[in-house]
Amino acid sequence: MKIRLTPLAFSLAMMTASAGVAAQTITLKVHHFLGPQSIQHTKMLGDWCANIAKDSSNRLQCQIFPAMQLGGSPPQLFDQAKDGVADVVWTVAGYSAGRFPKSEIFELPFMMTNAESTSRAAWDFVQKHAMDEYSQVKLLAVHVHGPGNIFTKSKPIKTLADFKGMKLRAPTRLTNKMLAMLGATPVGMPVPQVPEALSKGVIDGAVIPYEVAPGLRVHELTKYVAEPDRSFEALYTTVFIVPMNKAKYDSLPNDLKAVIDKNSGREFSAFLGRTQSGNDVPGRATFAATQGYTINQIPKAELEKWRQATDRLDDEWAEEMSKRGSDGKALLSSARELIKSYTK
Repeated sequence: MKIRLTPLAFSLAMMTASAGVAAQTITLKVHHFLGPQSIQHTKMLGDWCANIAKDSSNRLQCQIFPAMQLGGSPPQLFDQAKDGVADVVWTVAGYSAGRFPKSEIFELPFMMTNAESTSRAAWDFVQKHAMDEYSQVKLLAVHVHGPGNIFTKSKPIKTLADFKGMKLRAPTRLTNKMLAMLGATPVGMPVPQVPEALSKGVIDGAVIPYEVAPGLRVHELTKYVAEPDRSFEALYTTVFIVPMNKAKYDSLPNDLKAVIDKNSGREFSAFLGRTQSGNDVPGRATFAATQGYTINQIPKAELEKWRQATDRLDDEWAEEMSKRGSDGKALLSSARELIKSYTK
């Protein structure tokens, strides 16, 4: 039996089919290296996924894979977004050493004021000076964590002299250089490796922010923390990025691209920085409540000595950028001015 459709019926059928395609749910695979209880999983990425679902009337959904559940290692996350193994990732730019040399400027010692302001500055800086580093992806956010601390096992760090001979974990290339200038022996590794490295004596301590430390059992594996005076610029921070697979973004209809665009950029970066650093408060409370644990607050006068010991790192970075064809001093000036403009 043949069924003939009138032109009107045919048009209605086509419109219904088109509406069905338009309303189809698209699920984004989101991948990161921390656990399912981490604030990065539950709040930072969780809220972003909730927002894009709301703004798209649930046509955009997420499936978040924590703790490298899609395979690979943390340094491979950026390539997973680039190659489409994941649609969106959250990762440390510096885990791919030398890949984002301009972006890492915010990891220089005593550069950061606070995470929210510096995250806004980092987004603007990348948009202005470093988008060539992200040409293979759709960049959604750039942010930093709160002020870093130094956690140690067998002896406290109170003065510059205390760094000598200590093997300390560092997250990125510039933090490695900073620790070496302070007199320590730097050991680079992604943060998930810290508990095992501490327990096996591979390292004597680690530089990390308070927020992630309890989840790594650092309060059980160390006895001391050197906490720089919070009214001084931060000893260090780490640059995080949220790249999206470019082909996946390009495949979205325009209205869903607009949803992604609305939920990315400067304010998303600021939210990530603010949220992550806000978790420093309960993180610190864990250490304060741990029996026998010592929190040593490093005063400004001592931090000034640390600043002088690491001061040449800024010049070395600027010289390196100039050799790569950029004006390193101008980049430093731009980053500092951006941070200043957002710091209240």
